[in-house]
Amino acid sequence: MRSTLLRGLCALLLFVLSPLLSASQSAPSSPPPKASAPLLLHQFEDKYRKAASLEATFLERYSENGRVVRVEAGTAYFRRPGKMRWDYQAPERNVFLVDGKTAWFYVPADHTATRVSAKESADWRTPLALLAGDMKVSRVCEQVLNAIDEKPENPEHAVLYCQLRGAASKSPKRASGESTSPKLLDSEAVYFEIDTNSGDLVRVLIRDPGGIEIEFHFTNWRMDPVLPDSLFRFDAPKGVAIVNGELPLGNSVVKH
Repeated sequence: MRSTLLRGLCALLLFVLSPLLSASQSAPSSPPPKASAPLLLHQFEDKYRKAASLEATFLERYSENGRVVRVEAGTAYFRRPGKMRWDYQAPERNVFLVDGKTAWFYVPADHTATRVSAKESADWRTPLALLAGDMKVSRVCEQVLNAIDEKPENPEHAVLYCQLRGAASKSPKRASGESTSPKLLDSEAVYFEIDTNSGDLVRVLIRDPGGIEIEFHFTNWRMDPVLPDSLFRFDAPKGVAIVNGELPLGNSVVKH
């Protein structure tokens, strides 16, 4: 049906009020003082916490062992409390939706819709429901550090590393803010790239130790757009079969 990564975050990329990411591994280089982790984190949380609804254009890239396997693009919508919708327009149309309780994955061409409890979903986009929640990154990250091994795509940006909750017990203890070598952790790694001028989230990068990499790029953020209730409600078209259980194989990566 779809490739193992993308169909499935956001964190970006499902539980509805679940936090931002899911993975853990290393930490990248510290940006200049003005872009310190605590300052950037505060700027990021404060900006998105003020919005009741959000809209952005996204590009999602899925790679295996350094080779890009699939690239998709579309528009993502978020609304409190805990609702989000990912409308994929290219290369094929499909929808990933969280209505507050249930996560839906619908591919029109297959005439099939899969549903699963949002809290049980292993989809990589689920953590990104944080954008439609209370915007407390601490709910998902044990600590947030300046990245040292992942460079920003733009000099005006900075990259933060999220050490997922529970991952700390598997890695050596260290002082707050101290970087950890990527070789010390055999788990997923999650990075957030933030525009240091606007506080915008521009990229979420998730790396799995098995060689899988999922990357979400965001542009054209709109704060508080008027979004109809119908956008976050899935009404199965006539003739569409509804399947209960896990999302189709290839639309989720790792369960946590």
